[in-house]
Amino acid sequence: QVQLVESGGGLVQAGGSLRLSCVVSGRTFRSGAMAWFRQAPGKERDFVAAISWSWSGGSTDYADSVKGRFTISRDNAKNAVYLQMNSLKAEDTAVYYCAAGWILTTTRNNYDYWGQGTQVTVSS
Repeated sequence: QVQLVESGGGLVQAGGSLRLSCVVSGRTFRSGAMAWFRQAPGKERDFVAAISWSWSGGSTDYADSVKGRFTISRDNAKNAVYLQMNSLKAEDTAVYYCAAGWILTTTRNNYDYWGQGTQVTVSS
């Protein structure tokens, strides 16, 4: 059974930083992609960032709203993916979800496995 477990969320002041982690168990991914989505209260779950699985390097993609502030990375040996979030803004407040799928895409429905989410709250 594939499980994705996020951690690293919390409360931070605007302008601060947080690093989210997502560890995958039950399966070792050698292809496909990992992604982060977020969902604010009363809103849709939106794409944040994605990275492809590759031992020689990987492609990344970011939502326009986080480009230049967030960085997605992975550790193949630990079967983990990370989201470094800098210069946080109040509008970044949301539950952040880790997801795994077969292709690098911004489309939520293309990801087959999801974590339970971790809350990120940015105070202004």
